[in-house]
This record gives sequence, structure tokens and C-alpha cells, in this order.
Amino acid sequence: MKHSKNIPLSENALTVLKRRYLIKDKQGRVIETPREMFNRVAGFIAGADVNYGADEAQIESSAATFFDVMATLEFLPNSPTLMNAGQPLGQLSACFVLPVGDSMEEIFETNKHAALIHQSGGGTGFSFSRLRPRGSTVASTHGVASGPVSFMKVYDAATEAVKQGGTRRGANMGVLRVDHPDIVEFITCKDDVTEITNFNISVGITDAFMAALEKAEQFSLYNPHTGGPHLVDGKEAKLDARELFDLIVDRAWRTGEPGVVFLDRMNQANPTYPAETIEATNPCGEQPLPPYDSCNLGSINLAKFVRHPLPDNYTNSEPQLGVDWDRLASVIRTAVHFLDNVIDQNKYPLAAIEEQTKKNRRIGLGIMGWADMLVQLRLPYDSEAAADLAEQVMAFIETEARNHSSELAKTRGKFPNWENSVFARDNLTMRNATVTTIAPTGTLSIIAQCSSGIEPFYAVAFERNVLDGTRLTEVNPLFAEAARQGGFYSDELIEKIARCRSLSAVDEIPDEVKAVFLTSEDIAPEEHIRMQAAFQKHCDSSVSKTINLPNSAGREEVRRAFELAYELGCKGVTIYRDGSRPHQVLSTGDDGKKAEPFTHKVEKRPDVLNGFTQKIKTGYGNLYVTVNLRDGRPFELFAHIGKSGYTTMADTEAICRLVSLALRAHVSVHQIIRQLRGIGGSSPVFSGGSKVSSIPDAIAQVLQGRFGSSSESEPTADDPGEICPECSAAMIFDAGCFTCQACGYSNC
Repeated sequence: MKHSKNIPLSENALTVLKRRYLIKDKQGRVIETPREMFNRVAGFIAGADVNYGADEAQIESSAATFFDVMATLEFLPNSPTLMNAGQPLGQLSACFVLPVGDSMEEIFETNKHAALIHQSGGGTGFSFSRLRPRGSTVASTHGVASGPVSFMKVYDAATEAVKQGGTRRGANMGVLRVDHPDIVEFITCKDDVTEITNFNISVGITDAFMAALEKAEQFSLYNPHTGGPHLVDGKEAKLDARELFDLIVDRAWRTGEPGVVFLDRMNQANPTYPAETIEATNPCGEQPLPPYDSCNLGSINLAKFVRHPLPDNYTNSEPQLGVDWDRLASVIRTAVHFLDNVIDQNKYPLAAIEEQTKKNRRIGLGIMGWADMLVQLRLPYDSEAAADLAEQVMAFIETEARNHSSELAKTRGKFPNWENSVFARDNLTMRNATVTTIAPTGTLSIIAQCSSGIEPFYAVAFERNVLDGTRLTEVNPLFAEAARQGGFYSDELIEKIARCRSLSAVDEIPDEVKAVFLTSEDIAPEEHIRMQAAFQKHCDSSVSKTINLPNSAGREEVRRAFELAYELGCKGVTIYRDGSRPHQVLSTGDDGKKAEPFTHKVEKRPDVLNGFTQKIKTGYGNLYVTVNLRDGRPFELFAHIGKSGYTTMADTEAICRLVSLALRAHVSVHQIIRQLRGIGGSSPVFSGGSKVSSIPDAIAQVLQGRFGSSSESEPTADDPGEICPECSAAMIFDAGCFTCQACGYSNC
């Protein structure tokens, strides 16, 4: 029996589903409807009930319940489950952590395993803390070790090769303990923004380091190869805690990386500790895992659980009365049942991962639509009442999820590693070692048409491209409703707010409406952290959250954000200073200011210029790129592609003409590199150890090789950054990843 409930999908959601989720034939044509997708997923996941004695009618009942919560957009599983359930690939997990041992065999075996996971649509986390430091002796070869960062680059290159053409891009998390001898090299390893681009990096902070930091003391470095203190010239090596923390703060201020994860706190909350030790997380940091473990995630859309009607005066002294707790409890139970079934129905990329996953049966039920719930309840995101409600909502989800996991354990059995868990010590029956995780929901929230995770709104309106090249303005439906009810809606107003991140300076909007439609730009860093900490109090795993800072924020504000996150009990933190990452894209205009016309003067070409010509191999033949210089900087570019068709030559000439025009107008070569680098083509090849995906990618690599490390590589506040490489719309930064609001593309 197929279920026919109407599915309230927006045009944007349909676009994302068609691009990334719905089944396509061999010609790339969509052959599945959203309703058929939800039926496919519901039926396949419900099939696991047969393992526990369910008959056909009971399985059909489960499938109907699963379909209902997805079709109403009350609950959605993570993207691999939507994409792959009932499909030949069958890989349903989003997060994995793999061990990195200190031998060449172990290092490259893990690299192979990571490639298989990326090929199946998963992301991977690694701790490189077990690797001996750079310069250590390798007894078997009488050589010298190259250190963790060198192997991160190897893993990064493998990810780059595998991710092309997949439904999801490969993404990694690299963690190094703060007491590893190579920690300074690790913290600075992404100073060159073109390297290690497929990794998020986080420093593994220990309680001992934080104690040394507080006392302004030195702390000892630990050599994982010898198992003791790291020695330099026979003396124990130490670093000044405040100097190292200053370095972490500086790089986070400059580029948004590294983040930090608090390892001791993660393990103190790990239900299988000390039998299992957590050293790393998944790529976005919300899922700490022991080696070879995975987690199956799903998110409840809180926007769907608000009672109506609400007060008309935008004040709500008892927000908890506006939450539909009964319906929320029902959906939580369904979601736990669904996610536990996913573990059985999954096709795992490695036997070791299947064994470890089924041993702990971790699930991660999280939320999205938090900002939408707050608006409907008339609560400002940065209010004390909002933080109080966050604790109450998450405590309710955790309690209901644990209760249902305990109920499942009575009929399905406890998770096999139960004897080594805190639940055995407390005599608490559980089906799953963990039940809650708050993950980023960038693409899922587009499908559900709600705010992402626990983030505030990025903007209330934004522009997106459609296939015919026109631009449409998307407006938050809750704001549109409020504006119409308040009598101040107009097309002119919507166009105006689409050019700004905050509503604070828009005079046409009443103050009481501005107070609840806050965006990330309106929220002080401390309030971001307090919200993360409020949810963390009742979350088994961790919380994915971006701590937004304005571009004007100084290093001291970054420092305070890190310290406050530790003080308030967070398990990790990601800082993002607006404009600091070179790949940032502004999805709105320019903060409400009228856009200035492009007035860069195009320099006239002198009669004589000197330059160089470089050959680079492409899938269309050898490309000869000539760059002429003026005053030491690139001024114009020409390229010739040998023995290629006329169309290819014409396209190459067009690219070169536009690049030359931009260079002569003083557009940064760094910006040009970023626009061209990584553009895909039908015939990628390897040239000089690097993958060349297309002719524009080849041109970018030539420019990068000569000019990429120049001072122009420094990001600037007014740098417009990249547009989405698939649909040319804008992307937002969410939990360590840039996500396109128009088509669902993500760089993770």
C-alpha cells in the first residue's frame, strides 16, 4: 500500500530534491516523485521490524507511521538515508571516525577505508595524535618521519580525487591533541587557503591544558611514539599555554580554523568510557565517536510543534504553553524506532564499521527549525526565556528518546556493549548507547523549509537564480505572514531586506517584529554560546553550532568565545568571523547600503609586456597558458589548447579575455583563482600530481602556482567570495560548511 498524504514542499525544496535526492535514470532524468521517495524510504526502513517478529501488517503500519512524519516534514533522516534507502548502494550513515595508526601500513589502510566511505556518501573524522612527530627516526627505514600534517595532505588529495561526481562531497575532520609535538604546525597548516581544503580541523583540548592556561604556566608535550614526554636535546619539551592559545585564537580569527574540541569532556560524557576512548569527531563536530563507529542521524522540525493561535502582541510570558508536547513525544518515539531500524538496514562500507556500529547502536536524534519555533512563540533568540526553553525542549527530547530506547530494549535486546557502559553501572536497560545529537541540517532544512539546526536565521530574505537566468527573491514565510498581518508588506520592502543581513535599520518594520526576527548578525557571540550550552546540557553527543562574530571583532572576542564555551560546558566550538574565510559568499546584498556601480578603471595595455608560458595537461590536450606581467603582477592571460575542437578553443579564448579584463581592472588574482579553481569537466586528468578537472581549473592552477602565495591571498572584508559552483546562487556558512540555499550544494 502506498501512502498519498499531501506533502507541503516549496519550490526551493523541489529543486533540491530533484538535484540531489530523487532517483534518476542512466540519462540523468528524474524518475521519482517526492512522495515516491518518502514511500521508498519508509517501506525499506520499516522492513527491519521483521527481525523482531513483526508480521506484514505490522511492518506496513510502521511504514505508514514513518511516511507520515516525513511527509508532514515533522522529521527527516540524514541525507544518505533519504538518498540511498532501498537503493543498490544502501549506505545510510553520515558520520564515521577511523583510527590512524603510527605505521605506513596503518596510515594508508585508513586512507583506503576513507576513500570507500567517501565513495558511499559518508564523511570521516580522524585523530592524527598517534602519529610520531616530524623528525622522529623511523627504525625500519633509517629515515625520518614527516609528521601528521604531511599525511593529512595525502588524505586530502585522496578525498579530492574521490569526491568528483558523487551525490555528496567527501569531507573530513582532522583532530590533533594540544600536547602533540607538531601542534604548532597543525594549527597553522591551513594558512595557505588552497591546501587541505577537504578538511575541517580542530585542536583536541585537554583539561590539563586549560588548567595551565588559567595559571599562565607551561605544559609538557607528549610523544605518542615513545609513550612519554617529548624530548629535545635530552630535555623535556614544553610550550607556554597562553602563547599556544594565542596562536589558536589568531588563526581562528583569521580564517575560522582551527576549532576546538574538549576531549576530556567528550569522554566524561561518553557512555562506553573507559572501555572506549573518543579521540575525534565527524566532519562538523557534533558526533564524537570511537574508532570505526558511525552514527545515524535525524532531525525533528520544531517549527511544526507550535500550538495556535498565539498572542497578537508579540509577548509571550509562558512560551512552554505554546509547544505541542504530546505530538512532539509521539514523533520522538517514531524517530527513535526509525533510527534504530536504520542500523539494521544499513549497508556498511567496512566490516569493522558494521561490527562496531551494531555493538553500540548509536543514534543521533536532533532538531531543526529552532529559530522558527522562537518566532512563532514571540521569543527573541538572545533572550533568557529562549535559552530556558531550549533546555526544556532538549530535556524533553532526551527523556522521551531514552524512554523509548529502553522500551525497544525490552523486545529487541540491549546494545551488545551495554555491559561496558554507564547504563550497566546504573542498571538502566537501553537499546542505544546514545540517542541525541544536534547536527547541521543545511540541506534538510531547505526541504523542510525551516531554519537550520539551532542556528538563528542567516537572513530573512535572499535572492536565488532560476534556470532561465532570472533571479527570484525568497522570503521567510513567517516574516511574510507577519508583514501581511501587520499591514507593512510590499514587494519593495522584500527587495530591500533581501539586500541586508539584519532588519535593524529597516524603518518600515515595527520594532516588536524586529525584536523576534533576529538574524545571526544581531546575536552577540556570548548569546550564541549560551544557546549552544543550553542544548548541550541534555544532548548525549554534541551540538553543531557556528559562533558568529562581526568582521570588526578582535582577537580578544575570539578568545573570550573559546573560554566561555569551556566554562559553560560545551564539548567543542567553531568560531566564524564574518568575511574571514576566503570562500565566504554574501547571500544578501551589502548590509542595506546601496550597491556601488563597478567603477574599476581598466588599464590600457602597453606596447610591450614580459611574462611566461606554462604547459599543463588537460583532458582536452595540452594547454599552453601565457601570463604577461606589469609591475610584477599578472596583467593579461592567453591560452592555446592543442588539437582540440573549435568550440573548446572558443571557450578557452572567452575565459582568457574575461580573466584579462578582470586583471586589467585590478581584480585580485586570488579572487580569479577561487572562481575558476575546481570547476568540473567531462574529462578530468592528473597532471604533475594534481587533478585537473577542466580548462578553467587548469588556468587557475597555473595562476595559483605562480601567484597563490602572494599578499593578495589574504582575505579582505569586502571580498565577495565564490558563488555556488552548481547554480550560481549564494551560500551561507553553517557549522563548518558552506551550503547553497537554492540548490542544496555543500562544500562538505
